[in-house]
Amino acid sequence: MDNLISLVNKIQRACTALGDHGEASALPTLWDSLPAIAVVGGQSSGKSSVLESVVGKDFLPRGSGIVTRRPLVLQLHKSDEGTREYAEFLHLPRKRITDFAAVRKEIQDETDRETGRTKQISSVPIHLSIFSPNVVNLTLVDLPGLTKVAVEGQPESIVQDIENMVRSYIEKPNCIILAISPANQDLATSDAIKISREVDPTGERTLGVLTKIDLMDKGTDAVDILEGKSYRLKFPWVGVVNRSQADINKNVDMIAARRREREYFASTPEYRHLAHRMGSEHLAKMLSKHLETVIKSRIPGIQSLINKTIVELETELSRLGRPIAADAGGKLYSIMEICRLFDQNFREHLDGVRSGGDKVYNVFDNQLPAALKRLQFDRQLSMENIKKLITEADGYQPHLIAPEQGYRRLIESTLVTIRGPAEAAVDAVHSILKDLVHKAISETPELKQYPGLRVEVGNAAIESLDRMRDQSKKAALQLVDMECCYLTVEFFRKLPQDVEKGGNPTQSIFDRYHETYLRRIGTTVLSYVNMVCATLRHSIPKSIVYCQVREAKRSLLDLFYTELGKLEQKRLSALLNEDPAVMERRSALAKRLELYRSAQAEIDTVAWSK
Repeated sequence: MDNLISLVNKIQRACTALGDHGEASALPTLWDSLPAIAVVGGQSSGKSSVLESVVGKDFLPRGSGIVTRRPLVLQLHKSDEGTREYAEFLHLPRKRITDFAAVRKEIQDETDRETGRTKQISSVPIHLSIFSPNVVNLTLVDLPGLTKVAVEGQPESIVQDIENMVRSYIEKPNCIILAISPANQDLATSDAIKISREVDPTGERTLGVLTKIDLMDKGTDAVDILEGKSYRLKFPWVGVVNRSQADINKNVDMIAARRREREYFASTPEYRHLAHRMGSEHLAKMLSKHLETVIKSRIPGIQSLINKTIVELETELSRLGRPIAADAGGKLYSIMEICRLFDQNFREHLDGVRSGGDKVYNVFDNQLPAALKRLQFDRQLSMENIKKLITEADGYQPHLIAPEQGYRRLIESTLVTIRGPAEAAVDAVHSILKDLVHKAISETPELKQYPGLRVEVGNAAIESLDRMRDQSKKAALQLVDMECCYLTVEFFRKLPQDVEKGGNPTQSIFDRYHETYLRRIGTTVLSYVNMVCATLRHSIPKSIVYCQVREAKRSLLDLFYTELGKLEQKRLSALLNEDPAVMERRSALAKRLELYRSAQAEIDTVAWSK
């Protein structure tokens, strides 16, 4: 039993150290899933005396009115016999306090640091651990006492503020409510019973404690309450006898106080039959046993929450990325690795693993052919233009056999219009590659992590694409120019045969500028141009793929890598600068993940050993 509760205490301490507790959060946390005992009662109901009796030490502030003004998360750890008792505050890590009067003072001072020297309250808890061979393993949360009126120096809202704070703890399904009620007041007016009944109407989570039994009016007793007749709870009521103010003033120790308490119940006729389950010692053991039972019943839910949270933490850590290296070599390696991931994403778009590469094929299969088809040769091959170029080519002597120079000039002036579609195809592919660069950047989480590097990689990639575009445009236009400067001889060798088949091989030289003759020239030129267009439709895409697509896959960041090797560590560090909030978040998540994995292993061990 002690090992199980000790394990929960250990996990709770780790949770609070990491800020992973849910007292101010609506989200479920590991802290919320671990059962704890909240001590609830009205002001001056004897809560502090009960807690001190359980611990066996004077360590809580005392006084009139509202004394507990912040929640106190009290974790008791049973240590080996003979070891020295000491206390530790979460806000004073690794500082062991053996003087419990100093513990009381630190609680007061820490409360004042949060609320000022006023009667204000705060929901920010104080976390205190006590290690002693005289305690049982427990986690108790001491809450400010419920009140009905605000006193001087307090806002009117304090009554509701305290109630809201208490509710925020006891409404949690894993919270065990320790309801403290004084025996010398009517139970019907008990603040603790009233609020616990509202949040736990069946009494499944409520344990009742009756204090100040020895202060009841003569002739009255609390037997009906303690036997569950006046107000029945699922679990038996426990009665305790608090130390008197005189005992406190005389510094009567807890051992003597517990002995007097035992004697009181054993010697009082009304309570003698209940003495075996009365007193603070029995209360502590009963709480510990009940806490262990609740923990065992919650283990499956705790395991489920831990496993789910581990997955969520791992996912978020993956999204935030790995922490950066400290040395220059490590930074350079990190940058190169991130660039490699980006480059891989970019290539996958082109290779069809990711979407986008099909748009390049669409340029070759649809846009370029459509642009070539839309070319209008009407102006170049109009009767007026044909006649003009033919006659100009003749010079002062008319051609005798065929207007070769005229043909050449007509073909060249027509083919040069193909430069437009060729340039447009290069630009279209360039635009697609730029879009794929932006997509690959957005799909590389590591680049999101480092904005400076993202900008540099993006700029370097676009600059490379610009250079490749210029080279590709030059190559594509050269293909067109090559067709202009050298005509396919075989095509024209067929022309005399075509004329003879036309049935008019003996046309007079004086009829050579006739419209039919000129139209035949235009038809011949158009046939040749269409043949060239068909050839360029295949060769231009090959040139673009060679100069742009293949080159982008092969050497998109080569120049960036060259420049990267020349950078000093300071500049490399600047590339890997990230938001400090992200760094802090990653560190917190890593610590929390370590906690949850450790908790997972230990809870699983307990579960398998049951």
